[in-house]
Amino acid sequence: MKRKDVNGVAELSQPGLQLPAAQRAAPRSLFWDECKRFVRTQPTGALSLLFILLMTVTALLSPVLAPYEPDAQYRESIMVGPNADFWMGTDDLGRDVFSRILYGARISLYVGLVTVVLSVIFGTLLGVVSGYFGGIVDMVIQRVMDGIMAIPALILALFIAALLGPDTKHVILALVVVETPRFARIVRGEMLKIRETTYVEAAKAMGARAWRIMLRHGVPNMVAPLTVLASLAFGGAIIAEASLSFLGIGTPPPNPSWGLMLSGATRYMENAPWLVVFPGLALSLSVLAFNLLGDALRDYFDPRLPS
Repeated sequence: MKRKDVNGVAELSQPGLQLPAAQRAAPRSLFWDECKRFVRTQPTGALSLLFILLMTVTALLSPVLAPYEPDAQYRESIMVGPNADFWMGTDDLGRDVFSRILYGARISLYVGLVTVVLSVIFGTLLGVVSGYFGGIVDMVIQRVMDGIMAIPALILALFIAALLGPDTKHVILALVVVETPRFARIVRGEMLKIRETTYVEAAKAMGARAWRIMLRHGVPNMVAPLTVLASLAFGGAIIAEASLSFLGIGTPPPNPSWGLMLSGATRYMENAPWLVVFPGLALSLSVLAFNLLGDALRDYFDPRLPS
């Protein structure tokens, strides 16, 4: 009788004879193995991911966690500092700063998520088509992308948002226009390498259509770079939305946007510093978490680094 190893479980070749259950190796989960490896090799990225998950849960549960309505005004408590009733104080209209920060996280995450998803979709589509077909198609698409990227991102987003008017949807549209070329350039570069591989040549020889090759062989091999770029773009979208709202052409009042809160607090920085400190801290920590996560993912997916 010979012993063989099947899926990590030691068994005897003779049917009906197996090692005791206590001696068998437990089935391994690839997902949890990768999670453990990520935590072990990228502790900073793991902490950033934990913070992002906590912020997401807090934003989703803000109607339950917030002690007050974000727009409720308490005239007897205008410009009150942090205390037992108002943990982060109140603003010039008597609104609770803590509740507005919780609700503001929903706006920031919503803008970031929709911006990244749409940018990934459009950028991947343009990049795959450009990299696979090449020639005149590649030249036209890339010249348009170059023209968009030649304009500073914030200036272009500012122009589009100001042209369309203050609204969250217009902010998202402006940010998608700004971010799409970045995804398209990354995807194009990956597709140029993928189309020269042996398995793509074999698929062409077997008569596979172009769209099938792009979807089955191109897009799945771009998950790693797209994940890294998406995490970085998420943080950029949050701070861009706050910047546009700060300038008055982003999310319109009375929505509790972090940018709007900072804009209204500039007049009271000396007398009520908490109006600037707490929204600014929330914005800074959120963007920092996404940037650290992006750096960690970039290092994690780098095959040159040890496991």
